[in-house]
Amino acid sequence: MDDLTNMKTFVAVATAGSFAKAATRLNLSPAMVGRRIQALENDYGAKLIERTTRTQRLTEIGAKFLEKASRVIDELEELKDIADPRNTELSGLLRISGPTTLGVKRLAPSIARFANEHPDITLELNLSDRSVDLISEGYDLAIRVAELRPSSLIARRIGTYRFVCCASPRYLERHGLPTNPEQLERHRCILSLNLVPRDQWHFEDKEGRTRTARISSNIGIDNGEAMRVTALESAGIVYAPQVLVEEDIASGMLTEILVDWGKISLPIYAVHPSRQFVPRRVTAIVSWIARDLKQEAQRIGF
Repeated sequence: MDDLTNMKTFVAVATAGSFAKAATRLNLSPAMVGRRIQALENDYGAKLIERTTRTQRLTEIGAKFLEKASRVIDELEELKDIADPRNTELSGLLRISGPTTLGVKRLAPSIARFANEHPDITLELNLSDRSVDLISEGYDLAIRVAELRPSSLIARRIGTYRFVCCASPRYLERHGLPTNPEQLERHRCILSLNLVPRDQWHFEDKEGRTRTARISSNIGIDNGEAMRVTALESAGIVYAPQVLVEEDIASGMLTEILVDWGKISLPIYAVHPSRQFVPRRVTAIVSWIARDLKQEAQRIGF
């Protein structure tokens, strides 16, 4: 058992790139990580990692050892799934990365229900709008809102991320209600620094033709919740994820505008590292989140 624990620690160090990062991932002290690596090297009689005060690198033997150790760990996980007498139960650690707005509004409630259903699962949800490196940062799964570039990762589309255009009733009383995208150029707007390009908002007319409004603004924000609050303060019109503002629109705190014009939408993907064996807990939570996203889309009429 100690041998397997030390092996898992070595894989964490090798993929994280440092003892400190691996220690954070494993919830251990760097000293404990170092002792486990030393014990593994002593057991196998080989130097696996060359360390200096500033850098570390795998030795030639260490690189070969990493490949074999990763395979052994995967196969042991698979054996556990097959041989565990509680095979219908899920257990183990799931580290998930997701975008902030979708994470707060959809992923957190979904994984909370999953955790209640599977109490032997330990879940870690990290919310950030950057695209994490699943392998080097040790994530089992990432939920991403984007058109994905080709990679070695395995991706499954699990939903659609839709946008709406809205403003506070007080703002619209003061500045008027735009009836077509071109009129937005004369309005105060709140820019999302996460959109590219940030100063162009795209719409479709009823015939499917694209219309682009060029936006000028004195406010740019890189966080969805901050954009929402700014819109509630009547600072301008916002082009925002539907999931972010749906409750405000339903309550009348914000008013949806340009309702007859199509807005952009982005695919939601579940992404995990490509490997021969994928733990059941990963496939189970992907299916769970996909189901929850579908049910929410049906509930709000999309």
